[in-house]
Amino acid sequence: MSDLIISPVRGKADRKTFVDFAWDVYASDPHWVPPLKDEVHGLLDPRKNPWFEHAEAEFFLAMRDGKVVGRISAQVDRLVLDTMGAGIGQWGMFEALDAESAGALIRTAEDWLRRKGMTRALGPFSLSIWDEPGLLVEGFDHAPTVMMGHHRPAYAPWIEAAGYAGVKDLYTYDLDITGNFPPLVERIVSSGERNPRIRIRKVDKSRFAEEAALILGILNDAWSDNWGFIPLTDAEIAYAGKKLKPIVFEDLIRIAEVEGEPVAFMITLPDLNELTRDLNGNLLPFGWAKLLWRLRKPQVRTMRVPLMGVVKRLQASRLASQLAFMMIEYIRRDSVRHYGASRGEIGWILDDNQGMKSIAEMLDSRINKVYRIYEKAL
Repeated sequence: MSDLIISPVRGKADRKTFVDFAWDVYASDPHWVPPLKDEVHGLLDPRKNPWFEHAEAEFFLAMRDGKVVGRISAQVDRLVLDTMGAGIGQWGMFEALDAESAGALIRTAEDWLRRKGMTRALGPFSLSIWDEPGLLVEGFDHAPTVMMGHHRPAYAPWIEAAGYAGVKDLYTYDLDITGNFPPLVERIVSSGERNPRIRIRKVDKSRFAEEAALILGILNDAWSDNWGFIPLTDAEIAYAGKKLKPIVFEDLIRIAEVEGEPVAFMITLPDLNELTRDLNGNLLPFGWAKLLWRLRKPQVRTMRVPLMGVVKRLQASRLASQLAFMMIEYIRRDSVRHYGASRGEIGWILDDNQGMKSIAEMLDSRINKVYRIYEKAL
C-alpha cells in the first residue's frame, strides 16, 4: 500500500470529514443506521458537550492518496482517573477501511495517551461510557437501537492484532413484548400489586428537572459499584436532559416507591433510529419537521431500556426483583397499546451483573448483541 498519513483534526472542514467518514465505511451495510450529524458534531464540540469540562480529546484522520481511510479519538477523562484508577486513558470513534490504517490509528492514539502520562488504554469509548461504549463483536445482523453503536466484523481482529484483550462484555437482550411474560413473572407482579407499600408511578414531565434529579440520584447509588461507572456531572445531566426530553414519554418511564420513598426507576425510549433512518443523518432542510411530526405520537417496532436501577440497600433482595418486574410489565403494556411496539431491547448489561442478567433471562429474553471493551498496557 502507498504511504499512509495520520494527522490531527484541525478546523471545521476536518471535523466534517471526521464525522462524514462513517457514511463511506457503512455505505453497503444494510444494518447500519446513519446517526444524526448534528448530534455527532455536538458530541465532539467542547463548546457544546460538558464532558470536555473534565476531559480532553484529540481526533485523528488517516489519509492515503488523498482519501480518508480511517479515524480515531484519544481521550483522557479526569473522572475516569479518579474513579477507575490513575493512568487509564481511552480511545474511540474508531473506524477504518483496512488493517494497515487501523493499526496505525491505534498506535497514534496510544502515543498521544503516553504523552499524557497514561499507562493503560481502554477502548473503544465514543467518547465515554455514557455515549457508545464497546465494540460490537456479536449481532452484526441486528440494526443498532437508539444510542447504541454498530461496527464492522473486521474490527475485533484488527484491535486484537494491536495487542488488546477483552476486559468487559456488554450484553443487550431481545424480547417479544406482544404477549404475557412467563407465569412466574406474572405471579410476582400480581403479588406486588396487592402490596399496599408499593407504588409504581409514571414520571411527571411537567416537573422534568426535578424528576431527572430524582432518577439520577437513584442511578448514582444503584450503579456506584458497577465496573466503569463514572458519575454524571450536573452540567452533563442538564445536557442529557435537554437532548432526551423530546423522546421522553411519561408512560415509558416509571419510578417505584416503597412506603412513599422512591427506590427504583426504569427508563424506556422508543427506538429513535427507526424514526430517523430515512433522514440519512440530515435534519436540514426538512428533517427537523419530519422528526418532530413523528415524535408527536411515535409508532415503533422496538423499545429500548437503557437504564434501570434499584437503590443499593435493596439490591439482591426479592423486593428489588419484584419492583423491576412490575415496572417492566407496566411499560410493556403501554408500549404495545400506545406505541405499537412488538419487541424490547434491554441493555446494555455488564457481563458480571448477575441480578440484571437473571431478570432478563426470567423474561425469556435472549442476548442479541455483545459489545466488548478492550484493554492494553502502554
